[in-house]
Amino acid sequence: MSGRILVFDMDGVLVDVTESYREAIQQTVEHFTGRRVTGERIQDYKNQGGWNNDWDLSHHFIKGFGVEAPYGDVVDYFNAIFLGAGGLIHRERWVARDGLLDRLAKRYQLALFTGRLMVEVEVTLGRFARNLRFDPMITADEAAAPKPSPEGLLRIARLNPGKDLWYVGDAVDDARSARQAGVPFIGIAAPMSLRRGELVELFRSENAIAVLDDINQLEGVLPQ
Repeated sequence: MSGRILVFDMDGVLVDVTESYREAIQQTVEHFTGRRVTGERIQDYKNQGGWNNDWDLSHHFIKGFGVEAPYGDVVDYFNAIFLGAGGLIHRERWVARDGLLDRLAKRYQLALFTGRLMVEVEVTLGRFARNLRFDPMITADEAAAPKPSPEGLLRIARLNPGKDLWYVGDAVDDARSARQAGVPFIGIAAPMSLRRGELVELFRSENAIAVLDDINQLEGVLPQ
C-alpha cells in the first residue's frame, strides 16, 4: 500500500452541492420564515469559518429572521427534503472525470474527512463511485470534533503511522483543520463559486500549497 494518503473533503470537492446542501439550507429557511436566504449570504458565513454544519447554519438564519423554531424541527425538515424520496441529495453532480480517481488510487491511499453523515456519504458514493475505496472515512458520525478541529485528520494519521497526508477541501474550515494538523492543504475554488476571490485569499492566508478550479487539476500539483 502507498505510503501517501490523499484525504478528500466531499462537498464542493468530489461533488457539486449547489443544488443539494446549499439548496436545502435555502428551502429550510424559507419553510420556517417565508424568506429565502441568498447563496451569497450562505457563502459569507462559510468564509467566516465555524459554520461547517448546515443544520446549525439553517437554524442560525431562521433565528436571524426573528423566528424561534426548535432545533430538532429544523434538522428533521432539512433531512426530509435532503434524504427523503426524491430528495435534494440526488441533484448532486460528480466532479471527477472518468479515470482520475482510479489513477490517483494507484499512487495514493484515498481517504475521506467530511462533515457528512455516513448515510449521506454512502448514498452519493453508491451513485457515482461504487467501486472506489476510501479508507478510512471519517464522517460526522465519528467521534472527531467538527472542522476546523484537526481531530479527523489526526485520527487518520494515527491509523496510518508513518504515512504522509495531503488534504483537499473547498472551505476555510478545511484549510484551518489541515494547518492545525500540520497537513499540506490544496484548496478548491470553482470559477463560478460565490465570493471566489475572497475564498482564494483565505486559502492563501492559511498556507494552501495550491488553489485549483476543481480536482481534475490535482495531478498537476501532487508530488509524483
